[in-house]
Amino acid sequence: MEWVEVVGRTVEEAKDRALDLLGVDEAQAEFEVLEEPTVGKLLRRAKGQARVRARVRPVAPRAKTDRRDRRRSRGGREGGGREGGGREGGGEGGRGGGRATTPRESAGERGGNGRRDEPRREAKAAPAARHERNNDEGKAAMRDEHQGEELTSEQQLAEATTFLEGLVAAFGVEATVSSSSVDESLDEVRVDGTELGLLIGPRAGTLDAVQDLTRVVVQRRGNGRSESRLRVDVGGYRAKRRDALERFTRQLAEEVRTTGGRKVLEPMGSADRKVVHDTIGTIDGVQSLSEGEEPRRRVVIVPGE
Repeated sequence: MEWVEVVGRTVEEAKDRALDLLGVDEAQAEFEVLEEPTVGKLLRRAKGQARVRARVRPVAPRAKTDRRDRRRSRGGREGGGREGGGREGGGEGGRGGGRATTPRESAGERGGNGRRDEPRREAKAAPAARHERNNDEGKAAMRDEHQGEELTSEQQLAEATTFLEGLVAAFGVEATVSSSSVDESLDEVRVDGTELGLLIGPRAGTLDAVQDLTRVVVQRRGNGRSESRLRVDVGGYRAKRRDALERFTRQLAEEVRTTGGRKVLEPMGSADRKVVHDTIGTIDGVQSLSEGEEPRRRVVIVPGE
């Protein structure tokens, strides 16, 4: 993902503008502070501007050693449960022999049946352990095959299309999946059909979740790196939303230019804020900025300087 460079009166303001340009939240971005405002000696006021570089943070999958450790620890716990069962079996043999057990002495440690059963259980568990180890090694080999590769735009679109086709089939809806490159830094996969409201959800909440899930699948395939960002649209919702938001933004911008006041929009996601900022950037006499914290962050339109 390419870097964007922005300026602001403070470092935080520059970071906010960078997030709006990237269309992501702060947790999904990484920053480099190139320049900070200087503080005057007399009035203690900041001079100059802050300059920040930012990009969408590459997301790498968890290290394979961690996953194997978790599997081994889970296997150890399951094995311990089976050994406990063996001790209970030994207890029955102990009661048959007329001995009483104490709280500190387990029947499995004492009874002959418990000891004879343990080698059998270990023998049965050995093939399962080898099978699990072979599976781990096979999966690790598949991951290593593409380790460190950056997905091209064509590869990213192909991976996203395959995943969404499977997701649509799982939802049981009639739809087609297509893809294209919007520009050099953005790819889009579209799901078109009828009765797709289930994939959009109230206030596009399900659509946002589908987009996040698709990005995770693609990022794992490319070790968290790709040439461009990925956007998912269902039933043309994002395109319609973008057009409506652009018209609404132009209407508010004209009111700001006429009255000289300011207009505060309702809180919205980073993608919608980006649409507003991009639209304001094409209109003379007004400018936009973001205020508040997620998830209540909103855009404010003010007269231009």
